[in-house]
Amino acid sequence: MERFRLVVVPGVVVDRWARTWAERRPETRLELVPAESADAPEHLPGRAEAGLLREPVDRELLHAIPLYREQTVVVVPRDHLLAAADELTLAEVTDLDEPLLRPLDEVLQPPGGAPDDRPATTALAIELVAAEAGLLLVPMSLARLHHRRDLTYRPVTDAPTSSVVLAWPRDAHTELVEEMIGIVRGRTANSTRGRAPTPPPARAPRPPRKGRRR
Repeated sequence: MERFRLVVVPGVVVDRWARTWAERRPETRLELVPAESADAPEHLPGRAEAGLLREPVDRELLHAIPLYREQTVVVVPRDHLLAAADELTLAEVTDLDEPLLRPLDEVLQPPGGAPDDRPATTALAIELVAAEAGLLLVPMSLARLHHRRDLTYRPVTDAPTSSVVLAWPRDAHTELVEEMIGIVRGRTANSTRGRAPTPPPARAPRPPRKGRRR
């Protein structure tokens, strides 16, 4: 069976698009390739034909279609002072006498310089928040991915945000890539874009008409 490999970074949910792919391309298996955000572009080309990545991506090497921008949240212990608010500003988060954790795999660019001592991963930073060692700004999808019962999160209205894009190599715009573009953009199955039009069925030749008798 033919396959189409799609890189997916943490936090991006592809269930709905995967179901649509299976309906429209049953002859081609959709193979998901998990990758960390920083490493994901290196899989194109090579390990995958396209990817659901986070900005920034190198536009000289990759085509990229913006899909959506995520809400940024701050992850805090469930009994933290900030948990009482419905939403926060960046100043309200940074004015506290608590460190803002900056993991090495972060996908946001908060203001201010990064500290010398940084958690190796977002998952480790989550553990440090639970230990009350600091606060963490992440896209909401990553807060949900690393959900813990002893933590919660609140939207930060003016914080930097993360954008998710569909990307593929500039020299590899194939029919299957176009199909995936159509799916993530919400094109209907009847759209003629994304695949070659199906030729109409051949008609059987009509029998010769009998001439009239005089």
